[in-house]
Amino acid sequence: MSEIPSSSIFAIAVVILAIAILIYFSAKTLITSNLFQEGVTLYQKEDYPGAEAIFRKVISINSTNDVVRLLLGDVLTQQGNLDSAAEIFGEVINRSPKYADAYLRLSNVLMQQEKREEAIKNLQLAKDLLQKQRQTEKVEKITQILDKMTARSKKLS
Repeated sequence: MSEIPSSSIFAIAVVILAIAILIYFSAKTLITSNLFQEGVTLYQKEDYPGAEAIFRKVISINSTNDVVRLLLGDVLTQQGNLDSAAEIFGEVINRSPKYADAYLRLSNVLMQQEKREEAIKNLQLAKDLLQKQRQTEKVEKITQILDKMTARSKKLS
């Protein structure tokens, strides 16, 4: 049997390493996907503590998933843990400042905390982002909400 050239050995090693990395990320994605689905199911069943635990686990595996962070914030809101929910939504905004849903959710929490001015500011930011994204139906709904909030503020003054 003849000797295998070192360049072939190197190429084989690179291919094996690439396959190993692919298997690792595929497994990680499958696990994350299954956990995410379990969390959504628990959320739909209104098992908020169970959904919270699952969403936190997903975040520990894939810390860059903002959708899961939004769902975690929703779960915390449902449990009345408004400070933690606001913190989570704020993290999403800091990581993805063009993510209008995070501003909308934060605004909702701020309203529940009776922080009206901050809520209005975040609604306006969401509206501005949605206008840039040409999501006219959402813009119209937010405009109506802002108009009602402004009218209510004038009545209270």
